Amino acid sequence: MLELDELMRYDITDLKVFLAVVEAGNLSRGAEHCHLSPSSVSLRIKGLEDALGAVLLIRRPHGVEPTPAGSLVVEHAYRCLAELEQMHASLLPHSQGVKNHIKLFANSLSINSYIPKDLVHFFKQYPSVRVSLTEHTSQEIVAAVNAGQADVGIVAPGVTHPNLIFLPYHKDRLVLLAPLDNKLAKQGTVRFIECVREPFLSLPQGASLHTFLMNHAAALGSTLDIRVQVAGYHAITLLVSSGAGVAIVPHSALRRESHNDFAVVALSDPWACRNLRICIANRPDEPHYFRDQLVTTLRSALVTKGEGTQPDDGYSAPEMPDG
Repeated sequence: MLELDELMRYDITDLKVFLAVVEAGNLSRGAEHCHLSPSSVSLRIKGLEDALGAVLLIRRPHGVEPTPAGSLVVEHAYRCLAELEQMHASLLPHSQGVKNHIKLFANSLSINSYIPKDLVHFFKQYPSVRVSLTEHTSQEIVAAVNAGQADVGIVAPGVTHPNLIFLPYHKDRLVLLAPLDNKLAKQGTVRFIECVREPFLSLPQGASLHTFLMNHAAALGSTLDIRVQVAGYHAITLLVSSGAGVAIVPHSALRRESHNDFAVVALSDPWACRNLRICIANRPDEPHYFRDQLVTTLRSALVTKGEGTQPDDGYSAPEMPDG
């Protein structure tokens, strides 16, 4: 049995040459694609076959085709090369003089409403920056930003941490969606306690809004009757329109063109106000220029949407570092 170090007597170029020949179905055309002579390509494939201990290509009058072992190598070679490309892409930000990769953690409300458009504005200014956007609960986001696992967080009100800076982002509110023939649809405002006996449409278990509403129902000594759980707000609006039940969603998540299909009723509970906040680590000795520019862009969006002016909270993005 061949040892691993014996099997590894080939390199990435050998795999690329082999794939080029398989794709071309012809040794000469594969060699031309690799800018090598046919004899060099033959030697490389022979060396790959010797290293792996298997015949990889069948030579036929009209060209070549992979053997069963060769097809297995093709499958794994494509996967390996794709992983290498991803590794290089992931490492690219670390090779720059200024870090240009941002890890942005956000709750479901902000991802389904404000962040996509705000990121478009940011990328217009900084097209070379890469952002990893992932969804988490507000508590998870705060912990991740504090631990350095995230550069920027978007969280709901109520969470806090002594080591983090919290800045206003967008104002939003939770509203009740009800079928047009539901008794609650006729009310101008409604309290949550008036809704809990209705069949509910909800995001999946584990989503931050689902957990939030279930906890408030429990505080009232009740349990929500979850009739259907779906992955997105648009699906919820379609179900409400069909009369399947009621739902509580962020007002920002509603599509304007569908508002005539159901009633949107204001919730009078104080917690229905969901003013989102940006959080970043309070570590002035660890500058991150593009993170700070992203924060500035997000805060500018607050003003352009007419939600007020940026508060004088002492935060300002630093200047671009020299070099």
